Amino acid sequence: MSALRISPGTLCWFGHGVTENQKFCHCFVIFMSSNLVIKDYLTSHSEIPDEASRCRPRRSAVRHLRRSGAGSPLTDLIESLYKRGVIEQEEYERYKEAKQEERGRSRVERRERALREALDKERLAKLEAKKSWTDKIDFRGYVQFRDSMVVGGDEDIRLWNDRGVGPNTGISVRRARMIFSGQISDNLFIYIQPDLASSAGDTGNVLQLRDFYGDISFDDKREYRIRVGQSKIPYSFEDLQSSQNRLSLDRNDALNSCCTNERDLGAFFYWAPAEKRAMFSELNRLGLKGSGDYGVIALGAYNGQGANRAERNNNMHTVARFTWPFKTEKEQYYEFGISAMNGQFSPITSGTVRSDGDYRDRRVALHGVIYPQPWGVQAEWNWGEGPELNQRTNRIEGGSLSGGYIQLMYRQEDFFGCGALTPFVKYQNFSGAMKFQTNAPATNVNDWEFGVEWQPRKEIELTVVWQRYDRNDVTRAPYSEFKSDVLRTQLQYNF
Repeated sequence: MSALRISPGTLCWFGHGVTENQKFCHCFVIFMSSNLVIKDYLTSHSEIPDEASRCRPRRSAVRHLRRSGAGSPLTDLIESLYKRGVIEQEEYERYKEAKQEERGRSRVERRERALREALDKERLAKLEAKKSWTDKIDFRGYVQFRDSMVVGGDEDIRLWNDRGVGPNTGISVRRARMIFSGQISDNLFIYIQPDLASSAGDTGNVLQLRDFYGDISFDDKREYRIRVGQSKIPYSFEDLQSSQNRLSLDRNDALNSCCTNERDLGAFFYWAPAEKRAMFSELNRLGLKGSGDYGVIALGAYNGQGANRAERNNNMHTVARFTWPFKTEKEQYYEFGISAMNGQFSPITSGTVRSDGDYRDRRVALHGVIYPQPWGVQAEWNWGEGPELNQRTNRIEGGSLSGGYIQLMYRQEDFFGCGALTPFVKYQNFSGAMKFQTNAPATNVNDWEFGVEWQPRKEIELTVVWQRYDRNDVTRAPYSEFKSDVLRTQLQYNF
């Protein structure tokens, strides 16, 4: 222990035992008056003296002690020194006045800070109140350009789901979608999707409504929803999968024949726990070609004649669906489910074809998906009955249907630094009728599809497909069978 003799009223600081990790220094204050010695007074200090520092005399002990608040060890010390006569009354009074001023400034600062916080909250509340619902709307979309070339087999062919396939077609715009959506309030979500590439007769690129619905939720997590409007019917997996995400250029006939354009006017109840809703979003964010969020459980009723078509009877179709996505410990995603629909359908007829009006229309379907990480499998099959043209009697009758598909795929996330590459092969089979086509003609489908999707950037996708068709032309009588090899190309922009 070292000590320093100084005159009374003088405060001396110096470091003792200061190391690299220490955050404190020892303050030794030595007053030599009336044999009073105060040693080893420990206190916090924001500055640690360097090794070369020595005793630093201050002009006044009080000047430093003023930095301390009332009730602190240093304030107690100055009180003790004043009582012992070490500090004169005049200096002690100046110290008290300074502390009083400091307390006053602190109170004012606290009041000013509280006032600023209140004003900030009020300003934010006014800004929120001024926000229009249009500020909550997101805009996105995609467009698909296609070209096809018949490279073998029958040339005079037509596809019911793509008018760009066949002779004298050239480049076509298959889809041009604009999507407006947003959470308008805590309990209402709005979704609007028009298509600028629809057809009306021989006229193409016609604006037509695809989706316009609202989701009404009943809880904070939005696990329970009712969707009212024109939207996709919760049946199948591939029918619900967006064309923006789907690998194959067209949906399979077996399940897509259930619902024209996959949509209708109706009301649907959806339920999914929050973690499953997050998983539906994650599957698409990872580029794994999910179907989207249509709930774990879906129940609903809809007109049944198809989107943008006049209703032809007073009977509503009903639909139910259950699907369960999950992830294993190895981070592999799977999804399995079942769906069913039931109703009465009234087909459109022409010429001399006779119809009894309404026909029983019901189906049940199974689906299973192993998401491509990197290998993947997607498969569906459905069975049912519906209206079907009997060409021998020239009459529409009730008939059975069966069919589905299986698709194998391999996704390489980084193809030599040139983006994601996904080759795939798909086989589909269907025996039944296309109820939405005029006269509900029967068809037998046995198609193969070999393709590859390349996505150099998220906003650009190029798909090349060699397709072997073996099916009936359901767009025109006599609904003949054709076999053709077609090379198809699609360029897609995402925005």
